[in-house]
Amino acid sequence: RSLPRRYRGLTLVLTFLCYTSYHLSRKPISIVKSQLHPNCSALGPNPRNNSNSSTWCSWAPFDGDNYKELYGALDNAFLVAYAIGMFISGIFGERLPLRYYLSGGMVLSGLFTALFGLGYFWDIHVLWYFIIVQVCNGLVQTTGWPAVVACVGNWFGKGKRGLIMGIWNSHTSVGNILGSLIAGVWVSSAWGLSFIVPGIIIGAVGIICFFFLVEYPEDVGCSPPLHHDAGGVTSTEKDPEAVTSNEGPLSISGQSSADRSDSPKEPAEEPKAISFLGALRIPGVVEFSLCLLFAKLVSYTFLYWLPLYIVNVAHFGAKEAGDLSTLFDVGGILGGIFAGLISDYTGGRATTCCVMLVVAAPVLFLYNHVGQNGIGTSIAMLIVCGALVNGPYALITTAVSADLGTHESLKGNAKALSTVTAIIDGTGSIGAALGPLLAGLISPTGWNNVFYMLIAADVLACLLLARVVVKEVRGWCGCIARKRGSSVQLTESVLDGK
Repeated sequence: RSLPRRYRGLTLVLTFLCYTSYHLSRKPISIVKSQLHPNCSALGPNPRNNSNSSTWCSWAPFDGDNYKELYGALDNAFLVAYAIGMFISGIFGERLPLRYYLSGGMVLSGLFTALFGLGYFWDIHVLWYFIIVQVCNGLVQTTGWPAVVACVGNWFGKGKRGLIMGIWNSHTSVGNILGSLIAGVWVSSAWGLSFIVPGIIIGAVGIICFFFLVEYPEDVGCSPPLHHDAGGVTSTEKDPEAVTSNEGPLSISGQSSADRSDSPKEPAEEPKAISFLGALRIPGVVEFSLCLLFAKLVSYTFLYWLPLYIVNVAHFGAKEAGDLSTLFDVGGILGGIFAGLISDYTGGRATTCCVMLVVAAPVLFLYNHVGQNGIGTSIAMLIVCGALVNGPYALITTAVSADLGTHESLKGNAKALSTVTAIIDGTGSIGAALGPLLAGLISPTGWNNVFYMLIAADVLACLLLARVVVKEVRGWCGCIARKRGSSVQLTESVLDGK
């Protein structure tokens, strides 16, 4: 009985570390931006008389007045490649061993992350070098999310999936926090190390993953998890006829599945991996994908631009701004857990997301106007913003993706989870690419306009879920009506008995 629990725990820990390292390697670029084009006048007189007195300390080619547009190009190179690659990645993830796919992608990601940092030590000042490295890194990082969600989905049923994945999804924020802190150590002295060290870390975790990750419960003699459909019917991924109690997989007679495996039976046909169009037909996939597009637009704009915003508006140094920006990710951890817990209790994934998105819009407005009025206010507002912005994003990319990847319409076919996850996160990654790009284009006109763009994105994300929310509310109303009808019938039968 303890064997499945041990492997479930191992799977959670390993996939947590894997995706923590993915985000750890993405974060340094947002910290280093403030160092590529710092305020040179604050550093003293120009020691090089033959260079521009106002940009002598900047790193070419980011020493011009268009440096924000170049930052946007760097972000966009990574995120567009990531969005395009994600749609392909899910298809490969269903057809290749997840352990090889995930660990190989992590090692390659570590290589390209380190190559960006080596540009500092090799004294490279060509924009295309950094762009190409970002594109390659964006492509290989698509191996991560479909693989880790598929692994967790293979081991856990729907019962407490929202809470479990809400806690597990804190790897995103933990990775951002660690990436900020690690990058901050060298950002002012040798910013190349801010990339090289995270690159080594993700590569090392990838090697650990290769040796210890278990993809399926069946690989170690455990039974697959239970999945409850909307009608309350319980089924397993691999064997729809199997029934599992708290004590383990049992048949009707109480005989274990291991014992039954000795009896002769027809060999089960291996289900085929779902097609891209087949995954799109699953109810809810399109709505949640489009919602995530705008939700991730907001989240990734904060991920890539928050430290620079704090430097420009609150006038902190690069390291202090990076450290302060981690509070947004602390809020993200709390928001993801809260969203998962509430959605498990109510059964309303879409409604939970919609309510948090509605509340996030005015909170973003307040943060922009009063968030820098004091360190206490700034800390509180960053945590609240992080919870409301990242809560829906975390819920959709984890529990919702796993729910839809094991939807009852699939009739127990487990080979859809990676594809569905890739479609949802790939669509969201389009928003992740647009957000930092738009921020780079809009920020020269004023930070107020950037926040108006973020608020509009939150509202659109909420509206795109309206149909699913209405369906959930109708389901609740129908359930209440049935309960009331049962109560009335019970009362009448009691009175008749009297």
